[in-house]
Amino acid sequence: MGKKAVVAGATGLVGKELLQLLLYSPAYDRVVILARRTANVQHAKLVEKTIDFESFADTEFADDFQGADVFCTLGTTMKKAKTKEAFRRVDRDYPYRFGRLAKQAGAGQFLIVTAMGAKRDSAFFYHQVKGQVEEDLIALHLPALYLFRPSLLLGKREEFRLAERCGGAAAQAASFAMFGPLRKYKPIHARTVAQGMLAAAMTNRPGTHLYQSDQIAALAKRFAER
Repeated sequence: MGKKAVVAGATGLVGKELLQLLLYSPAYDRVVILARRTANVQHAKLVEKTIDFESFADTEFADDFQGADVFCTLGTTMKKAKTKEAFRRVDRDYPYRFGRLAKQAGAGQFLIVTAMGAKRDSAFFYHQVKGQVEEDLIALHLPALYLFRPSLLLGKREEFRLAERCGGAAAQAASFAMFGPLRKYKPIHARTVAQGMLAAAMTNRPGTHLYQSDQIAALAKRFAER
């Protein structure tokens, strides 16, 4: 019998890539996505469930989480969130609730995308929130927790982000010079992050594991070579 996956954030940049990989992975025979809106994907393995992130009951999805690999790729921007409180809800509160539910329901593994530079006491609010959710999830003592810290994400987004588009172009142009300690600062494609997440899930290692951007790329390379 194959594995079961639950994905929160399947309509986002990394989530869309991850969903495709999971659906066509022979290791998984059921993929449940929790989202506000449909992913517009049809597949025999796929189960779509609508969720109100503000008010869902923990017991509502307990059966889906039981024994599952739970992937969390939720995230927003200050431009979309508009306030720090709204940003914190999406990037810290919701992932933490999913982590708590994973613990209570007996999920096998929990995998989450945070960000390079995540640190609770960072001078930057964005990195503070990412550091907070990492620390909060670690404190849950999940059976297996994987934290992924990608650098600048590349890929086709639904909304246009001028700053990211310009920053991505500049970073790609300079990436040839990023080697040794600078490798982790290279921009990374969303699909590469998704491949790295799936490769890590296949290891089924207990404990807490942290992957910087260059380590994610190395995981993805091994995944592609299988």
